[in-house]
Amino acid sequence: MAKESSNSIKDADTYEALRDQGASKEKAARIANAQANPDMHPSKKGGKAPPYEEWTKDDLYDRAQELDIEGRSDMTKDQLIDALRNH
Repeated sequence: MAKESSNSIKDADTYEALRDQGASKEKAARIANAQANPDMHPSKKGGKAPPYEEWTKDDLYDRAQELDIEGRSDMTKDQLIDALRNH
């Protein structure tokens, strides 16, 4: 169960299920909170950003830097894509 001090989780059951499936804390919290909000629809397709495969390596690196992914400077384009998808 989510920690009681963590009052930012709006749907604890969804959060715990996602964590059990291997989702990161950040990703599980984002999805759980979106599902608890009736104005959001996390099951629908997201924005119109192109898939990571169409991004340049520099753009992937910049996004990895924004997310503070460790080891990004030594990663190939495919490794950056994998790291971003699994963040």
